[in-house]
Amino acid sequence: MPFPNIDPIAFAIGPFAVRWYALGYVFGTGLGAIYAWFLLSNQRLWHKGEPPFPAKEIWDFAFWTMLAIVLGGRIGYVLFYNLPYYLANPAEIINTLDGGMSYHGGMLGLMLAVVLFTRAKGTGNWLSGLDLIASVATIGIFLVRIANFINAELYGAPTSAPWGMIFPTDPDQLPRHPSQLYEAALEGLLLFLVIRIFTHVFYALRRPGMVAGIFGIGYGLSRIAVEFVRLPDSQIGYLYGGWLTMGMVLSIPLVVAGLGLVIWAMTRKQSALRSPA
Repeated sequence: MPFPNIDPIAFAIGPFAVRWYALGYVFGTGLGAIYAWFLLSNQRLWHKGEPPFPAKEIWDFAFWTMLAIVLGGRIGYVLFYNLPYYLANPAEIINTLDGGMSYHGGMLGLMLAVVLFTRAKGTGNWLSGLDLIASVATIGIFLVRIANFINAELYGAPTSAPWGMIFPTDPDQLPRHPSQLYEAALEGLLLFLVIRIFTHVFYALRRPGMVAGIFGIGYGLSRIAVEFVRLPDSQIGYLYGGWLTMGMVLSIPLVVAGLGLVIWAMTRKQSALRSPA
């Protein structure tokens, strides 16, 4: 299939250029905050009818999450993917123009932001806060993976499949798996629908930690599956046997932790549905 050669720069005002990648984070946070507002406003969804914090606090929380994503994602990339380079060039750590961001680092940053925010506000259960993040994070994941596709980065291994694409940034100019679209579909769209069913059909938010666990399992397994056809970062390569990648290694603890959260949540008594006020 031909690659839709979309300009990575969405628009420019003089020397100031705005990229689709940046817009993915901005709109992911904004749309996620709007969806989170609806979830927080529906007290019937939550354990004992108590969301982790009032819906009116969502924009304050969105600011925290944006900082957490950017700082956590960058620090995670430095530590997990290219530490020797940044130890030798520490000034480059703050140079985000190279696009180096780690999802797993961003996720750890988000988890810390949830704990700090709920404690600072003195409201709610931090596990329910993690459930909230898990319910909306797939929106941002979907948009950022689409931006990765527009940037022609993080593409997959060579393939003979009819949907293989030749990316303009590929020095070998071979048809490759559009792994960014696989991730957008699995980690973004499909996982959003699965979690939506659990939150609104099975009322999983009434068991603190349950939705966060489902997200951990779903994201971890999806990421591991796509890593089999996604090329690893060139500075790391495969960790073992021509198939094991850093993305797989970092995703395995997510699956294990997710299973642990689901089992823990299932052992707790589910609160009864609360009648509308």
